[in-house]
Formats: sequence, structure tokens, C-alpha cells
Amino acid sequence: MEGLKEFLDGKVKLYNQPGFIEKDPVCIPHLFSKKQDIEIAGLFAAILAWGNRTTIINNSRKLMMWMGNAPHDFIRNHKDTDLKPFVHFAHRTFNATDLLYFISFLQYHYLRFDSLEDAFVPGKHYKEENVEQALVHFHNYFFSIEYPERTKKHISTPARGSACKRINMYLRWMVRRDSNGVDFGVWKKIRPAQLICPLDVHVARVAERLGFLDNIKSNWANAIQLTAHLKLLNPKDPAVYDYALFGLGMAERF
Repeated sequence: MEGLKEFLDGKVKLYNQPGFIEKDPVCIPHLFSKKQDIEIAGLFAAILAWGNRTTIINNSRKLMMWMGNAPHDFIRNHKDTDLKPFVHFAHRTFNATDLLYFISFLQYHYLRFDSLEDAFVPGKHYKEENVEQALVHFHNYFFSIEYPERTKKHISTPARGSACKRINMYLRWMVRRDSNGVDFGVWKKIRPAQLICPLDVHVARVAERLGFLDNIKSNWANAIQLTAHLKLLNPKDPAVYDYALFGLGMAERF
């Protein structure tokens, strides 16, 4: 176990550094310094984060540009006529119908709350062992106003057994904090120890090879199992190993 920890800690050190930002979707929230702008830009970048990374980044930048590079102000104060550029947007299966609902929900939320963290944790503190209930709450709250049925596929939930990779990645960005400058740590209700490691097929493949998983299924059960193993290596910050597993899977084809 000690040798494995040393190996993975070395990979974390390699990838958890500012040079990682430019070619990763996390570069989108890094365009901003205001907390709410970071939250909104991060959510869109995370939701669009499947497929070609250059396309993900370009489409996310396009959305920010259409919002006048001030997403919080746009979300709160836009008029219907300001939405014209958005009606032809498409990224994979995420289309204009989905995008316009996201904007509508975010306006509904930010007119009532200061931070998007309140959409995950409505109370002052989050006391659960992990973020499962926060993800379930966010999904239910996100679809608590009138919504297009097709958009439900874009916000996953552990209640359906999904690994919730993109939302867990988003939470890593918002919650994790260190001096390396990649993750933001702007949310305080959730602790890094409560995060679940983002799991997709690439990370699952690496995790299986390392003996953390029995198969390469990308589901909630495996996300929990993987995080339990990572907690043995770093109980306070298991999701930091997302850097190592992602780097091994994508950059190094481990």
C-alpha cells in the first residue's frame, strides 16, 4: 500500500499544477475571479465536459462570451432578447432547449440565493459521510420548476445508480483547496473528505488495473468503492487522486 501511495502521490504532483489548467475544462471558471461567475462558468464547463476537450473548451468559451463574460450578472438580469444567440447552440446531445432551461433555472436560483452551493446544501452545514445526498438534492431541486423532459439526462443522480462523473468533478473544483491553483475551494459547507472521486471509463480502467475495482463499470457503486480505497491513502482528501487516475488513463494510457 505504501508503494502504491508513493506512486499515486507522484502522479498527483505531476498533474495537480497550473500547467494542467490550459487544456482542461477547468480553464473556463479560471477566466473569472468573482465567486458566482466561477460557479456558473464551472457548471457549464462540467456539464459540457464529454467528447473532444478542445470542442468542450471552445463551446464553453462561446457561452461565456454570449453572457458578456459576466455570467452572474447575465443570469440575474438578462432579458428574453438577450437569449437570441443561444437558440442554435448544440454540444453533443446538449442543445438549445437544455441550455435555455439551465439559464432559466440559474436565474430562478440566483434571484433567491447568493451561491450555487445552496442548491446542493440547503442548510448551514453538510454532515453526511459523502456527497451522495447533496447530489440527490441538487438533482431534485434542479427539476423542481417546470422543465423539458429531455433535459433530465444532463443532470445525473446517484438515485439512478449513475457515477455522476461530471457533477463530482464540478464539486472537486468548487470544494477542494490547496496551494496548487487548479481547484478553487470557494465552497465551505462540503469538506474535501466528503467528495467522491469522479469516475468515468478511463478512470475505472486504471482503478481496475491498480486493484481498486473489480470491473470497469462507471456507476455509483464503483465510485463509492474507488473512493473508499482512496480514503485509505488520504482520508481528508481522497478526490485529489482524480489527478493521478485521470493522468494515468488519458495522458499516459496506463
